[in-house]
Amino acid sequence: MNDLDKKKCLPCEGGLDPLSKDKCLSYLENLNKDWSLNADVKSIQRIFTCKNHHEITSLVNLIIHISHNEDHHPEITFGYNTAVVKYFTYAIDGLSENDFICAAKVDKITSI
Repeated sequence: MNDLDKKKCLPCEGGLDPLSKDKCLSYLENLNKDWSLNADVKSIQRIFTCKNHHEITSLVNLIIHISHNEDHHPEITFGYNTAVVKYFTYAIDGLSENDFICAAKVDKITSI
């Protein structure tokens, strides 16, 4: 996983350029194959499917725990047994390393 899951998110107040498409694709190679780079190159997302509502809400709560610890929060929408997790960095209107760090941490908890 290229140690992304061991890194800590750094505060981002803006003033940085979003990652280039090539850099995003390079980071994406270190994540689960189900993560995708959106066409606008401003976000990555992954769709999760579980057996039922209890399991999907448990997963969402684990992702919320990661986002709280990293102080980097995804957009999550979920229903009965699916959740869409979307990472992007609001302050730079695009992707930062933080997005890939959090995605790697989500991959780690979902591969157990």
